[in-house]
Amino acid sequence: MSQLATDREIDRSKMAVSDEVAIQINKMNKWYGAFHVLRDIDMTVQRGERIVIAGPSGSGKSTLIRCINRLEEHQKGDIIVDGIELTSDLKNIDKIRREVGMCFQHFNLFPHLSILENCTLAPMWVRKTPKKEAEEIAMHFLEKVKIPEQADKYPGQLSGGQQQRVAIARSLCMKPRIMLFDEPTSALDPEMIKEVLDTMVELAEEGMTMLCVTHEMGFAKQVANRVIFMDAGQIVEQNEPEEFFNNPKSERTKLFLSQILGH
Repeated sequence: MSQLATDREIDRSKMAVSDEVAIQINKMNKWYGAFHVLRDIDMTVQRGERIVIAGPSGSGKSTLIRCINRLEEHQKGDIIVDGIELTSDLKNIDKIRREVGMCFQHFNLFPHLSILENCTLAPMWVRKTPKKEAEEIAMHFLEKVKIPEQADKYPGQLSGGQQQRVAIARSLCMKPRIMLFDEPTSALDPEMIKEVLDTMVELAEEGMTMLCVTHEMGFAKQVANRVIFMDAGQIVEQNEPEEFFNNPKSERTKLFLSQILGH
C-alpha cells in the first residue's frame, strides 16, 4: 500500500472550501432485502471539499457514494445534490448525473472505441456538444491526465494506470462540479497507483469537490479536508486528517488504522 500519493509539495492554501453546500444527506437508509446496508447517514459536503471515505470491506462505503448519483436507490431519508433532491424523478436524476462524475474501480471503458471516442461519447450524446468541440475538450483533459498521445489507441493497448487516467479524463469531459471515486486504485499494480493518485491530487488542487472511497491513507493525509470512517453501514467517526490519524476517538477506528497502517 502506498503511503504517499505524490512526492511533490501540495499547497493546501489554494484548495479553498466554499460555504456553499454541494451535497446534503439527511437520515439516509438503504436495504438490500432484509440487509440494512446504510443506517441513518447524515453528511454535508461543502463546495470544494475533499472527503476520503475509509472503512473495512462491507461497511457500505461504495454503496453510499453510488447512492449520490442514483446508481443505487436509497429507501429512506433525503439526498440533495446541487440543490436538487434525488428522488425517482428521472429528470432530476439526469440533471444530477450531468454534474456528478464517477470513476470506478474497474475502468468501464468501451473496448471497441478509441480513447478519444470514449471521451467524446457522453458530451456529444448527453450535452449535445458538436463533435469538433467535444474532441477539443477531450484532448484538453487527456493532456491534463498526461496521456494525449494515447488518443487514437484502444483501451486494450493501454496499461491499467493509463486506462484509469482515461476514465478520469472521460468523466472530466462532462465538466462535472463533483467527482466521486470508488476505490480507483485498488485494481492497479503498485507502480501504477502513483500516476492515478497524482492525477487526483491535481484535481484537488484545482478545487474540485471530491468524495473518494480509498485505502490510500497517504492520499487522505495529503489531500483530504476530512476523513470519514464507516463500519457496518454507519458513519463511526469523521475528522480532519491530522486529528483522525493521530487521535482517533473510536476503538473501532483505532483497530482499523492499526491494521491498515501496520502500527
